[in-house]
Amino acid sequence: MRGNPMNIPPISIATAKAALIEQYSDPVLRRRASMLWGARGVGKSSVVRQVADHFKIPLVDLRLTTIEPVDIRGAIYADDALAKTVWFPPEFLPSPDAHDGILFLDELTAADQRLQISAYSLILDRRVGNYVLPDGWQVIAAGNASFHGAVGHDMGTALADRMFHFNVQTVIEAFLDHATSMNFAPEVMAYLKIRPDKLDDSQAQLAGDHLIGASPRGWEDISNVLKSGLSASAKRVFVQGRIGAANAAEFFGVLREIQAGADVVRLLAARPGAETAALLPRSLDALYGMIYGLLAACADDRTFSRALEIVEQLPDIKGATPLPLREAQTLTMELLMQRALAAGLEAAILDSPSYRRYAELRRRDGVDA
Repeated sequence: MRGNPMNIPPISIATAKAALIEQYSDPVLRRRASMLWGARGVGKSSVVRQVADHFKIPLVDLRLTTIEPVDIRGAIYADDALAKTVWFPPEFLPSPDAHDGILFLDELTAADQRLQISAYSLILDRRVGNYVLPDGWQVIAAGNASFHGAVGHDMGTALADRMFHFNVQTVIEAFLDHATSMNFAPEVMAYLKIRPDKLDDSQAQLAGDHLIGASPRGWEDISNVLKSGLSASAKRVFVQGRIGAANAAEFFGVLREIQAGADVVRLLAARPGAETAALLPRSLDALYGMIYGLLAACADDRTFSRALEIVEQLPDIKGATPLPLREAQTLTMELLMQRALAAGLEAAILDSPSYRRYAELRRRDGVDA
């Protein structure tokens, strides 16, 4: 196929996960395979594991680029009693007594075309050779289309007509939720909040004919680099080697602004009022750096309470450039509440005078019922 054949709207990985969970819950729909299309690092593989974990069912994960055609079809041997050759199915395919589970065919479009024939048999007919997939199993495949810039083979319409298709794309809000839950480095979350277009620059990478670019998986690696004990010079080398020189240069430029404009440690130690106001950030980069820095620092009742006092003072920021202070205040309150709920420390939020004043202000403004 030429151009972009995805004539279905993009959805987030969270939406795809919810749909796959509902599909598996329906015994009829479960028998129809689903295909996850999306760029590298978008989370296709991880979401299939999450669906299996949700139901506590077995997951057979076949990375098709690492196996040979005979690995799926099995080995052939001569049966003297039958005077026939017979196929032995591979041990990794679900056995007849394994009643429920997910068979995941990853990197389907990148696999050798001979291997795809065997994989297609599992998708189309739920069988290959003499092997039959048990009724309770769902087949999910994943791969990249040619316009994603990955090595791949086009899928014919006959096969496509036998599957549900999901055009998965990364949504920055969903990625930041994931990053927050996984305790990413706050600098990475602040940077992507300000520059969401840098989450995945596949199109710019393809246009420039570059080998290395930014992706959701890449930013997870960058987070790990920043949280490591590497020297500053080594961190720069690793960041450049993961997302490319141009992306790294912009990232480190913003990182300097974040670090210079928001000292979370000093803010947490400052007294409310003028001392806190003097330390509040004056730029957008530093503002979001402070927000995610506070989020990372909150670990007990004291730090949650102090973080709320700081957030209450955000409207005190007076700078040459107007900042979205109310929006930032609302975002931080929501993030702190999510973190507190996850840690079982919601009382630290609800008992805080700063939070009660914030909630009352929103009620007066008609924001909350």
